[in-house]
Amino acid sequence: MLNWDDPLAAPVSPKVAEQTQKTIDESAEPVAANQTEIGLNSEVETPKPVNAEDKRVVNGQTDINQLAPFKYPWAWNYFINANKNHWTPLDINMAQDLHDYQHKLTTEERHVYETVLAYLTTADILAMRNIGLAVMEKMSAPELQIYQARQVYEEALHTWTYQHCIESMGLDQGEIYNRYRVVPQIHRKIQICNKRLDSILRPNIDLTDRAELENFALAYFFFAAVFEGCWFYNGFSPIFALQRRGLMKGTAEQLQYIMRDEVMHCSFGIRVLKQIFKEENLQLDPVAVREIWDEAEAAEIEYADYLLQNPILGYVKEDHVEQFRFMANRRSRSLGFEEPFPGAENSLPWLDEQANLRKEKNFFETRVTEYQTGGALVWA
Repeated sequence: MLNWDDPLAAPVSPKVAEQTQKTIDESAEPVAANQTEIGLNSEVETPKPVNAEDKRVVNGQTDINQLAPFKYPWAWNYFINANKNHWTPLDINMAQDLHDYQHKLTTEERHVYETVLAYLTTADILAMRNIGLAVMEKMSAPELQIYQARQVYEEALHTWTYQHCIESMGLDQGEIYNRYRVVPQIHRKIQICNKRLDSILRPNIDLTDRAELENFALAYFFFAAVFEGCWFYNGFSPIFALQRRGLMKGTAEQLQYIMRDEVMHCSFGIRVLKQIFKEENLQLDPVAVREIWDEAEAAEIEYADYLLQNPILGYVKEDHVEQFRFMANRRSRSLGFEEPFPGAENSLPWLDEQANLRKEKNFFETRVTEYQTGGALVWA
């Protein structure tokens, strides 16, 4: 017989369970005949049906536990679509990557590979904490929370993926995970994220206060447009550059799955922000937005200087930074803001292919993405 209090404990025999129940029954006090069940005769106010138009992204007053009728059907579609891009890192063979890492990568390329993993391992945990602890609780429509719950899971899955890569290559976990603490150029980016997260993680935050609401929107803007919309793109691109030369293809394939998730995270965040702007009649301070972009660019330049101290074949720090600026302009336009870096060029035109790639693969070597749920994705 299962022990339902502790499923990992040893099973309880039927005889012992029967004796235990008998003891409980004998010790229980009888219920007086004139006692009534709590609430049996009390009057219960019948709540009004939920009207979809009464829902709001934040500061809503409708029942958070009632999913439909939808006000934001697009949010539900994000959730349905996200479940089509499902995998685990164990689906992908990493044997060739280990051979590449040990025998084909140069010292500079190993530095790039390790640094990317060192940055991403911490970055995705921050993304998970931001959505799961600071953002979800402030959403007042369940269809928004349900997609974000999936997003929290995906960030955890991404962290597992990086850990799987680290383990597969036999890297020193203590050294890799601590780089964000001891390498100033990585620590700077994480510090910026923590600053934004801490500003909205406070338990007493009141989004009916306009100053608090604007600060929340600025933090949401940072994580959706900058962190996931630009920094993650640049976080993956050095590995994709190795993949284009036939190196570290297993790691790159895992990052392709992750990039598909991040594209949706960014798109969803921008959609939510635009809805907040509309419902709350909110306009972000252009000076504050400009400061976010300038700070993010400075941190990305420092990171590129460390990541690409010496260029690798097919990838240099100038292209890395220019691609950040190009993506920043794209994210800003999607939110109706001015481009922060006018004239920035698409220095890595092949990068978008990594998220939208359709190709057949050897079934016995790796997962056939086009014949699985990932091939059914509809990009928002």
